[in-house]
Amino acid sequence: MAELTYREAVAEGIAQEMARDDRVVFLGEDVAAAGGVFKATVGLLERFGPARVRDTPIPEQAILGAAMGAAMTGLRPIAEIMFSDFLAVCWDLVANEIAKSRYMTDGQLECPLVIRTANGAGSRFGAQHSQSVENWAMAVPGLKVVAPSTPADVKGMLAAAVRDPDPVIFFEHKSLYATKGEVPDGEHVEPLGRAKVLRQGDDCTILALALMVPRAMEAARALAAEHGIEATVVDIRSLVPLDTQTILAESARTGRVFTVEENPRLCGWGAEVASIVGEEAFWDLDAPIVRITTPHIPLPSADALEDATIPSAARIADTVRKSLGSS
Repeated sequence: MAELTYREAVAEGIAQEMARDDRVVFLGEDVAAAGGVFKATVGLLERFGPARVRDTPIPEQAILGAAMGAAMTGLRPIAEIMFSDFLAVCWDLVANEIAKSRYMTDGQLECPLVIRTANGAGSRFGAQHSQSVENWAMAVPGLKVVAPSTPADVKGMLAAAVRDPDPVIFFEHKSLYATKGEVPDGEHVEPLGRAKVLRQGDDCTILALALMVPRAMEAARALAAEHGIEATVVDIRSLVPLDTQTILAESARTGRVFTVEENPRLCGWGAEVASIVGEEAFWDLDAPIVRITTPHIPLPSADALEDATIPSAARIADTVRKSLGSS
């Protein structure tokens, strides 16, 4: 295995699929010559050439319109929307066209399209460039929604997304780009719709996604070392399809459930997960499900304020400790 950064794993995953299938093309703003604004696509232009790795004009509608047309006529495009906040600019294409084309044509047209986008806070980019918007995509029927937390999952789940017959929105967390991890050599595919149990304990279950996964793991280690609380940590990885089997099994096993999400509290993905656990595993729970979230506010850009807004490892640990009644 090689140790790669999260951003290097993005390029590795794209390259794997472009080398495997010549129908895979990649387009977006500054993705070719510049190697991406976050330097996550360095080297792809040199390896695959300008016919398959294309810089586009700035309009997000043009990027996704071209990608949708390419997907409907036999290619398997990967399109980059630079910041996930900018999905709002082209949401009609995402929610009304891309997500519904297969259904509305009775399967006569497929739309095998991956929309890659940088998501989340931590970079001090302010309210219009720091949002976590997985819940936007999760609410639209016809889309698959993925948010990996490790370099290995970036490569493997990106490969699965490219091979999927349906449109996939692939959220890459900006604050994870510099993190490192071991990534399998050669062809690597991680199936969509499977959560991963990263740590197992008997006292509670913490369900997390993307940047919140390493923070949940840090909190779990602190809870064990300082208070003797052993927490299970589950990386959700894929919101649509959602691995309810793993979520329900780990929730029922411990009886205490916490969701950790970067979304604003109102209508975040944790609310849906809490609803499913409440309906399907109610009699196995020992207390109400607790959601640890970002407040329902526009994100501040000041360092201290942004840090106070997004769930930290310390806030996760403190919430779990107080909820379990440990001193």
